[in-house]
Amino acid sequence: MLKAGIVGMPNVGKSTLFNALTRSRGAEAANYPFCTIDPNVGMVTVPDPRLDKLSEMSNSTKVIPTAIEFVDIAGLVEGASEGAGLGNKFLANIREVDAIVQVVRCFENDDIIHELGSVDPTRDIEIINSELILADISALEKRKQTREKKAKSGDKESKTEIALIEKLLPHLDAGKPALTADLTDDERALMRDFFLLSSKKTIFACNVNEDELADAVANPDSHPLASKVKEYAAQSHGAEIIIISARIEEELIELSPEEAKDFLGDMGVTDSGVSELIRAVYHLLGLRTYLTTGEKETRAWTITAGDKAPAAAGVIHGDFERGFIAAEVVHYDDFTQLGGKAACRDAGKLRIEGKDYTVNDGDIIEFRFNV
Repeated sequence: MLKAGIVGMPNVGKSTLFNALTRSRGAEAANYPFCTIDPNVGMVTVPDPRLDKLSEMSNSTKVIPTAIEFVDIAGLVEGASEGAGLGNKFLANIREVDAIVQVVRCFENDDIIHELGSVDPTRDIEIINSELILADISALEKRKQTREKKAKSGDKESKTEIALIEKLLPHLDAGKPALTADLTDDERALMRDFFLLSSKKTIFACNVNEDELADAVANPDSHPLASKVKEYAAQSHGAEIIIISARIEEELIELSPEEAKDFLGDMGVTDSGVSELIRAVYHLLGLRTYLTTGEKETRAWTITAGDKAPAAAGVIHGDFERGFIAAEVVHYDDFTQLGGKAACRDAGKLRIEGKDYTVNDGDIIEFRFNV
């Protein structure tokens, strides 16, 4: 299963956010650096209101959403790439995840100390990015040294790796993450074997004060700190931001879905920032969802963007993929607007697709197979 790592400076709200994501209090949240030493890992349900609608239409006995894994990684500090703080351990934890949620402190609070004594979100981002880039430079230089001897003897793979390393190093030396390097598809595929920290897709979670949440969600450009993060994220990573208030999200843990909705509504917010963040990370990881529905259950199934119908069938069971014949497909929008499968068939919206069909997010599928 793909994993997203929550990173950031100490005391920016990472562990509080993790608790909110996992609807638990598994990660200790305290007002001092290195509160999190070993990474906390949690399975997180992906919010999908489509499931409730389908379950209602199908009179389903149960609803099964899909999920992704989040890892709460301890706070990085300046010098982590050289072992400062608990740097080496933390960088190793980041290397094991598939995407990064960088939590950025966008709130003032004299009762919560900042590692550097002041609140400056772009400075914090630059420190994190610099440590990841410095660690990558060190890793690439070592890799180049180990490949040079083979390359001199004519080894083509080593020569190809060295050429890519020599293309990446100046980019990293300029303070730019590997993610934004101008590479061919083949070079990007090869770079994945390098496991570079700065090559991971990133999303920035701007943690704002409770009383600033509604305005910041409605217009991030109106928030003096979140607006800086939005501009910086776009320029440095081509990334988006999500506005959250980790404290509010943690309070929602104790509430029922109905109570949480009312609570957020009273604050002028229509949806939980955590819900938006989970969905954004799900798509950032390249994941998509297709659906099945019936009286027994309504269920979301995770696939990778671009997956063909047989691969999607294999998510349910290997026999479905091996014996794939065809897929009966109708999109969620048509299914709900027309009133179900029979109405979709009558309207010509139910399709029979073969092995070359690329499954779309929101497809409702019934597979035909024979083993």
